[in-house]
Amino acid sequence: MILNIILALASGLTNVLGRIINSNLANKIGILPGTFYNYLTGLITSTIFFMFSSNTIRYSPDKFLSLPVYAYIGGALGVVVVGICSYITPKISALYATVLLFVGQLFAGIIVDYFTLHVLSTGKVVGGVLVLLGLVYNAFVDKNDTETAKNS
Repeated sequence: MILNIILALASGLTNVLGRIINSNLANKIGILPGTFYNYLTGLITSTIFFMFSSNTIRYSPDKFLSLPVYAYIGGALGVVVVGICSYITPKISALYATVLLFVGQLFAGIIVDYFTLHVLSTGKVVGGVLVLLGLVYNAFVDKNDTETAKNS
């Protein structure tokens, strides 16, 4: 149980740190080169881990060529998400970025569950919508407080 908690905290920490590092890199060299180096670093790191792991590839290159096109969308979508995060991170607070990430993961999970398991969890949808509405309301209140402070 304690290992799960430590892993969850480490995951959240690396997520926030990764966003900050990617954002700073994008500010220094640009969004596209920053995203490229992000993926290059991930490729090198995962290759090193793969070389030292006991896993082996049991598929021939022909199997990879026969995969449906949508199997490759994840990589392209990842590039888009990293680029957007690198652009948005300096413009919003860490709280908003974290809540948006949570809501995005929740709705992505709901979509995956729907298309793979043919299950639509009403509780998850309602919970995600409530969190999103709370975020929008909080942003509205923050905006009004900022405008009030400027006018004072």
